Amino acid sequence: MEFQLLGPFAARHEGRHVLVGSRRQERCLLAVLLLHAGSVVTTERLIDLLWDGAPPASARATVHTYVGRLRATLRPYGVSVETRHDGYAVAEDGHVIDAREFTVLVGRAAEARDPVERIGHCDRALGWWRGPLLADVADDRLRTRLGGGLGELRLSALEMLAEARLSTGAHDRVARDLAPLIEEHPTRERLVAARMTALYRAARQAEALQLYLDTRSVLVKEHGIEPGATLRTLHERMLRADPRLDRPGPVYAVRVDDQWLPWSTSGHPALEFCNTYAGWGGDRLPGSEWLRDYAALAVWAGHLDLIEERQVTRLRGDALRRPDEAGLVLDEARRFRNDLYACLTDPQDGGAFKAVAARVEEAARFSVFTRGEDGLGRWRPSPSTGLRLPLCAVARSAAELLTDPRRFTVRTCPSRDCGWLFLDESGRRRWCSLATCGAKRDTGGRDRPALPR
Repeated sequence: MEFQLLGPFAARHEGRHVLVGSRRQERCLLAVLLLHAGSVVTTERLIDLLWDGAPPASARATVHTYVGRLRATLRPYGVSVETRHDGYAVAEDGHVIDAREFTVLVGRAAEARDPVERIGHCDRALGWWRGPLLADVADDRLRTRLGGGLGELRLSALEMLAEARLSTGAHDRVARDLAPLIEEHPTRERLVAARMTALYRAARQAEALQLYLDTRSVLVKEHGIEPGATLRTLHERMLRADPRLDRPGPVYAVRVDDQWLPWSTSGHPALEFCNTYAGWGGDRLPGSEWLRDYAALAVWAGHLDLIEERQVTRLRGDALRRPDEAGLVLDEARRFRNDLYACLTDPQDGGAFKAVAARVEEAARFSVFTRGEDGLGRWRPSPSTGLRLPLCAVARSAAELLTDPRRFTVRTCPSRDCGWLFLDESGRRRWCSLATCGAKRDTGGRDRPALPR
C-alpha cells in the first residue's frame, strides 16, 4: 500500500483509495505508527499524543479498539499492525510511506556532490510533498509533536535545490521560483541569499540589493537582529561588483564537458593537480575548491590527458552507480593533493614525501605499458584500478616530476590569496599567471600582486 501523510491523510492500494478509520483519532493513531514503521510505539505514547496529555479513563481501551478496527481494515492489503510488549508497530513490509521517502531523498540530496544529481534528489523529494503533515487530521500542536522537523526539512531541500540550480546557471528559474517562498519565509536567509545571487546574475542588481534591505528591515524590526555574516558578505560583494558573483563557475575557470576546471597555468599535470585548490595561501574563498565531486576529478584527468576520454565516460557512470565508493576516492585524492603540495613546497618534509611515495608505488603496481596513437609507448594506469584510475594517473605524473631536475624550478605564487604552483625554468617569473595575480603598481610606485577578487 501507499500511505500519504504529507498533506491530507490518504491510503491507496494499487491506485485505489482505501477508507481507513472512520474517526480522526484512528487515522492519527495509524499515522503515528507509520511515522515509526518497524519500531514500537508504546500505548502510553499513543494516549499522550491522541489526547494531548489529558486522556479519559477509557483511553487505553479506546486505543485497543482503534487498533482492532485498523487491523480488520488493513489486513486484506497485507498491512500488519502488531502488538509488541506494551505497544504497537506497523511492519514495514515494503509499503510506501511518503514521509519516509521524502526524508530519505532529502538525505541523499545532502550527500550528493554533483549538482545535477542533487537537483534530481531534491525534485523527487519535493514531489512527495503535498502539504503539512496530516493537514486534515492533526492540529498544529500535534503536527509539531509528530513531525515538526519535516517542515524544516522541506525548506532545507528547497534551499539545496536553489543553490544546485544556481551552480548549473539556472538563475532565471531560481529568481522566479524563490519569490513566493521568500514572501512566506522573509527571514530565511539562505533562501534570500540564493535569490539575491540569482537576481544579480540575471542583471537585476537593484532588485538583489533591495531584497537585502527588505530582509534586513524585517530582521531588525521583528527580531532585533542584523542579517548573518553570510548574507552581509554577499551584500558587500555585490556592492563592489565581485566578479565571482557573475557566473556559476569560479572566475579563473574553463568549461570542460559539464565541469568548471581551473586554467592550466603551471606547466605540469602534477602541479595542475595541486592547483585544483585555488587559494592555498589565504582564506577559503567561494569557488576555490575545484574537486567538488568525482565527476570533476574524472573530467579533469581526461582534460590533462592523464586518462582517455572513453575512460572518463565509464568512470562517471560507475561513480553514479557506486556513489559511496566514489566519495571515498575523492577524499583520498584530496588527501594526496595535500601531501603532494607539501612535498613540492617543502623538499625537507619527509613525511609528505613518504605519503606521496606510497601512492606512487601503488600506481606503479597497477600500470600497463601501451602504444599510443602517435606510435610511442607510454605507461598508463590499468583499468583494473576502477574508480581509483584518475588517482593512480596523477600519482604517476607526480613521480615523473619528482624524478625530473625541473622539480627544483617549482615556485609558489606569493599572492596571499593564491599559492598556486608553477615551473620557473627561466628564474624570472614572479606570479603564477598574469591573468590570475599579475602585478599592479600602487601609489607608492612599488609592484605588488593584484589579488584575485
